[in-house]
Amino acid sequence: MASDAPLRPTDWIDRYLAHVRVERRLAARTVDLYAIHLQTLADKAAEAGLSLDRVLPAHVRRWMAQMHGAGREPRGIALVLSCWRSFYRWMGHEGLIGANPVQDVRAPKADRPLPKALAVDDAVRLAELHDAAADPWTETRDRAIVELLYGCGLRVSELVGLDMQAGKGALGWVDLDATEVHVFGKGSKRRSAPLGSKADQALREWLVRRGDCAALPAAELRDPAGAAALFIGRNGTRFSAQSIWKVVKDRSLKAGLAAAVHPHMLRHSFASHVLQSSSDLRGVQELLGHANIATTQVYTRLDFQHLAKAYDAAHPRAQARPEPAEAPVKKDT
Repeated sequence: MASDAPLRPTDWIDRYLAHVRVERRLAARTVDLYAIHLQTLADKAAEAGLSLDRVLPAHVRRWMAQMHGAGREPRGIALVLSCWRSFYRWMGHEGLIGANPVQDVRAPKADRPLPKALAVDDAVRLAELHDAAADPWTETRDRAIVELLYGCGLRVSELVGLDMQAGKGALGWVDLDATEVHVFGKGSKRRSAPLGSKADQALREWLVRRGDCAALPAAELRDPAGAAALFIGRNGTRFSAQSIWKVVKDRSLKAGLAAAVHPHMLRHSFASHVLQSSSDLRGVQELLGHANIATTQVYTRLDFQHLAKAYDAAHPRAQARPEPAEAPVKKDT
């Protein structure tokens, strides 16, 4: 015969953990983390002399501030709050509470990480790499890929979508006569970017080589639209984003860079280096195709880091001060 005794807070937590394990089929590791976070909730409620169904948003905000003050990262606090929010949502479905005290509580805002950009010398070294061991067809294509990513600030998806020329259904194309590249970016927005002399030269060399691929006739029969692609593999089909990632990574290692580079790092490097040289934030926004200038402003922080390093290296009053001498130890008299 079932007991009519009211459920204790620990019983609520046990029932909820059984719910997420059996009905929601969460992974065992996730259930274990939920158990830890809910035990924290139970402990804090007990310290405040509260039962779990009497917790208010003010209590949750105070506990969140305590976690933040103790050095917990915003992302970790967000995960704890997500667990608590889900728990109280379940309690509401069970008729145990009238309102979710965590519903409108948000974790502290995490600092937005700075985009990773290459130093100018490293970016130039990567762009100027000539791999003598590679076959000329592949080397010419891969060098053009890097030049377009770094020279025009393209996203990898935009690069993949490029055709050799404008046409019906083309997502993007290169206009060598106008020295421009036209792309179909985020939010279905088209934009044009100038084609620098190095990228223009690399592309012209690639277009001469591109027709040497023996697989092209077969590819045209299988996929006429793909045959218009600017960058193709040895099978004659449009190059994939994964293939471009591999090209950039491999070439960065061959160039002797300290860490492997991915395509978006070249876009970040493009933006940072243009901003360092021009200080034209609006212009960089247009070149990158950002809808909001706040997105572009993150590169001003990179630019400031560049200036700060130059200051530390050059200004006589920025030199590191010598370590203070240790105070002499007094001997007992």
